[in-house]
Amino acid sequence: MDQGDEPPSVLWGLDPVFSAFARLYVKDLLQIQESCQVPGIYLYNSHPIYKVDVLGTVVYKREREDFFCYGGNVAAINLDVTTRETLGEYVTSCQWSNSDLLRHQVMDDGTGVINCLCWKNEKWKESDDPVVPRASEQPETGCFDPLAELKKLREAQRKRSQLEIGDTLRVRGPVKTSRQQREIMASTFYKVNDPVMAEQIAWMLEVPELYRKCYDKPFQLQANTTSGPTVGRVTRATHILKDFLKKKTVTKFRPYDVLDLLQPLVCSQAQTKPEDQLSDQASVAGPSTGQQLRQLLKESLQVLQDEGAVYRKVKSEDELYHVTEQDKDLLIAVKDTIREDSKREKYAEKGCHVLHILSAVRQRYSPNISKEALQLVLKTLECNSDIISTSNSHYTMFS
Repeated sequence: MDQGDEPPSVLWGLDPVFSAFARLYVKDLLQIQESCQVPGIYLYNSHPIYKVDVLGTVVYKREREDFFCYGGNVAAINLDVTTRETLGEYVTSCQWSNSDLLRHQVMDDGTGVINCLCWKNEKWKESDDPVVPRASEQPETGCFDPLAELKKLREAQRKRSQLEIGDTLRVRGPVKTSRQQREIMASTFYKVNDPVMAEQIAWMLEVPELYRKCYDKPFQLQANTTSGPTVGRVTRATHILKDFLKKKTVTKFRPYDVLDLLQPLVCSQAQTKPEDQLSDQASVAGPSTGQQLRQLLKESLQVLQDEGAVYRKVKSEDELYHVTEQDKDLLIAVKDTIREDSKREKYAEKGCHVLHILSAVRQRYSPNISKEALQLVLKTLECNSDIISTSNSHYTMFS
């Protein structure tokens, strides 16, 4: 990727992926290119990435007396370390302290194999276990013993940090390129106890969703800088409407009922414009204050509909909006749907899927119910203990 194709580095902070641990597939970590502007930063679909979160299986391990070396096939880094002195020189060249135990392990997530550099502090060694107190200092039977609990904690840490081939490993840390090979410098790593593969299945369901909603969409900035105030004004208008509907517990309304609430936003923008801009508008005909107010209300109501906060039960010339969380008829319709269909043999064990509930509510109540509105209703019913979620997308009646 040429430097001209990269977003400016000063704008990377605007991308939420930059400050998060990106959950990318290993094959993409091996293929992403390093930034031409800042070494150590990699770009996937113009998203700046420097730290990742990966789940995989350990495929190679080698252990020595005073350090661990994990590797795997051609993806492993060949340390060529045979003596303690050579290891010390390698550790020093990598700017790690000699008091750390170096660990190399290669993990495979099904898409590729990548090397992970992990280290463990010497305080986890057996020699650093707490000293057993004298009999006179030992606590009475049944009392809390902090030294014994600390020893158990260190033992648990030791077991979670020592992995065998076939163990499931989760690693978090920055991506590096060493000796022309891609690797992860683990800042956090631990063994995942996953006997029934529940963690791996959840991971395989979550990562493709992140790709679809985030990673596969290129990082883009608004080309028109003048749109900034407009976007900010719509956001403020949306918050004003939300606060009004919540405080007044409004169940339904029409646009002209809330039009005056947004009047200060349009007036304040006109007052803050420079005099030369006002003079230019006087000579060039533009939208009037009323037109701007109606346009602002239209955009704000569209945002509320996209979020599912409001909906129109019947689309007609009479624009009547229903507040989703305050619509008792909608809550009853969703609850009745779950109660009736949960009795069917198909949904008796796991409950009704959210898409099935959505289809049933659209048929029985209103075809204009969005998935976002249904999610708000399900959340409200679950908070009221009317229903219970058996998974991320299945619901049944609370018994």
